[in-house]
Amino acid sequence: MASTRMLLVAALLAVPAAVPAQTYVSAHPALPAAGFASAMVMDGSLLYVGRTGAATGMPIPPSRAGSVHVFERGAAGFREIAMVEGSDAEIGDGFGTAIAAHGAWLAVGAPQQGGGSVYIFQRAGSEWRQVAKLAAPAGPADAAFGSALGISDGFLFVGAPQATQKGVVYAYDAAAGWRPAGELAPSDPADSRLGRSISVQGNQVLVGAPGPGGSVGGGGMQGQPGPGAAYLFERDGSGWRALTRLAAPAGALAMGTKVHLGEGWALASAPITGNANGALYEFTRGADGTWAAGTPLKPEAQGPTIFGADFVVAGEDLLVGAPMVGQFSGVVYVFGRQAGTWTPKQTLTAETQGMAGFFGMAVAGSGDVAVLGAPGDDFWEGTGFVFRRGADGTWTETSTVTDAGSGLEAITGGQVDCSADGMAASFGCQDVDLVSFLPASALGAERGIMVSDIWGWTDSESNREYALIGRFDGTSFVDVTDPAHPVYLGNLPLTEGATKNLWRDIKVYKDHAFVVADAAGEHGVQIFDLTRLRDFNGTPETFSEDAHYSGIHSAHNIVINEETGFAYAVGSSMGGETCGGGLHMIDIRDPRNPMFAGCFSDPLTGNAKTGYSHDAMCTVYHGPDTEHQDKEICFGANETALSIADVTDKANPVALSRASYPNVAYSHQGWISDDHRYFFLDDELDELSGTQDRTRTLVWDIADLDDPVLLTEYKGETAASDHNLYVKGNLMYESNYVAGLRIIDISDPANPREVAHFDTVPWGDDAPGFAGSWSNYPYFKSGNIIVSSMREGLFVLRKRERPVS
Repeated sequence: MASTRMLLVAALLAVPAAVPAQTYVSAHPALPAAGFASAMVMDGSLLYVGRTGAATGMPIPPSRAGSVHVFERGAAGFREIAMVEGSDAEIGDGFGTAIAAHGAWLAVGAPQQGGGSVYIFQRAGSEWRQVAKLAAPAGPADAAFGSALGISDGFLFVGAPQATQKGVVYAYDAAAGWRPAGELAPSDPADSRLGRSISVQGNQVLVGAPGPGGSVGGGGMQGQPGPGAAYLFERDGSGWRALTRLAAPAGALAMGTKVHLGEGWALASAPITGNANGALYEFTRGADGTWAAGTPLKPEAQGPTIFGADFVVAGEDLLVGAPMVGQFSGVVYVFGRQAGTWTPKQTLTAETQGMAGFFGMAVAGSGDVAVLGAPGDDFWEGTGFVFRRGADGTWTETSTVTDAGSGLEAITGGQVDCSADGMAASFGCQDVDLVSFLPASALGAERGIMVSDIWGWTDSESNREYALIGRFDGTSFVDVTDPAHPVYLGNLPLTEGATKNLWRDIKVYKDHAFVVADAAGEHGVQIFDLTRLRDFNGTPETFSEDAHYSGIHSAHNIVINEETGFAYAVGSSMGGETCGGGLHMIDIRDPRNPMFAGCFSDPLTGNAKTGYSHDAMCTVYHGPDTEHQDKEICFGANETALSIADVTDKANPVALSRASYPNVAYSHQGWISDDHRYFFLDDELDELSGTQDRTRTLVWDIADLDDPVLLTEYKGETAASDHNLYVKGNLMYESNYVAGLRIIDISDPANPREVAHFDTVPWGDDAPGFAGSWSNYPYFKSGNIIVSSMREGLFVLRKRERPVS
């Protein structure tokens, strides 16, 4: 997987953060990962928490339809009492990105369902029954109707910031069966995206019009951001009268991204002001009825913070989220009201897990209780952190709220054949049977922890077969000798002091596993004696490493040439001898005493021109190029090109050649054919970049290692991004993320063709992005294929025997 953090930074700097919630109101969030707690509303003792199941700012295909989780506050804290879903809500429609609640009524927006929709629910006892569904009025197909909601005094207000060039807020009358009750539109021709945020106070409505800087629908900015504005409307007979336009003060950008209406005062945030440092503006109404802006509130931290992404007034305090502070961990600033002025009072933080917690991206509160959302916590599962204000006015974290989850169940005990209609259990397939499946939770994974790389080991004494599976926080060992009854044996935690991370890769040499992790700090190479797995006593064990190599800190992958006994750490970073991110060569012939052997990098490759290798494949060459026969050759997927090097002499490695190709996006990983005549390379980002409409595999003729020739570009059956591929005989086994395992006949390398597949993701489309099958291992003598799938877990599969032409 390419650097998700780099993509995350780019997405956040390009797309201004949006605003999820306040009491009775929630606006659509353009989040990097819209997990649980990406939108929240508190109404009395009830807390409503949205989870869209989709990521709008990151290329992570959605894993579930949206939902709203209802929690009730009692003496012991919050407990979940219901989960609300739309009757026809689908994955990716944004259900749950906007919420409004008042008494027995609950409204939920789904702004990406066509032009947008709003679902109306009424409470009946402990259940919420859907009683209506409002569709976007005629207009643009991407009106984003339902991006923001407000409810009060029997009226529902629905923001559709893309319904016209200016945006519209539609009013509906509950007493009249949710019939239309007027439209609210901006008066100034310079304003746009009206309806991006809504706040209701009695018969008055404050609506934000932040302009292109307040992105909606996950579409990012659509034009140069402007200052923004907010409009105050009041009910006038059967319609709505504009009372005033709150103009953004000088320097503001996208003001109105989030709004709040008090009695005689109003707040409007502008989170991308000052290079995304953010600002929050208060407006007060004078005795003559005019409104004036005061001194803006700003964060203590400097740099991009997106201060004001969300805020809430709880009792006498104002809580303002700044979810980008601390490299996306986030903080919430508390301001107290003194003599009519908000003054800094406290800074709240929370401990989040993963690459980015985004604490403060959504906030909700009432009285002395606030729930502060971190939708990126637990690797984008999301968490709500509960804070209580004590008698001294200080806010203290007391608990958390999370959803119950909806993971897959294990499938064991007997093979599930791929049926004639192309299904095995809930998984799509063709000529591949499901022998068994263990979800990530059965592999030692806690909430939010997904699996990554996979490798296999066969015990030379017993011939037992084992799966070695990387998790974000360690390595799982599973005995798959009886493939219908896989047995989880235990866990090797990540190196003490290292950081949980997305990338963990494993290879094997002389009955020892070598484990590395990327972006993990001082992780090094863990070395584990696999023969210890023979002593399994029926209880999964927490293992410790048997040796450690600290010559590197983090590495994206580790490559091992079992013929020579050398390992090659690639993509090294964060300390140690990084070798420019190229090949860090290690002598592992004595597995428990690894020794540094040298560096190789080709500075004419890699995005930074340091010779960074994202992945590599090293072998003793036995192909047709007689000049390099019996030399140790490494093939590097170096981001911008295929790199070929002779590393026989570790002290003097030699770059033989490098080869780029049309529409290169990210040269990711590849494998050599059994006869060493061809090399198969995947480009991970070309589908996401839009240059390819289907999965592309590049086939290289390497008959001359000094001059590789692109033989053909194989296009797969889906648009899914490709990840790891391996070759065994005349078959290539590709893990293509959300399209799962694809098996390709390469008996004619110039004309590959898919002959079988197994889709490890039982939901959504086979779209580009980072989810689903990370890798596979097809080299067991039994013929069983083990596959890792990120959110799902471990699959044991078997290809049906069919003639290969």
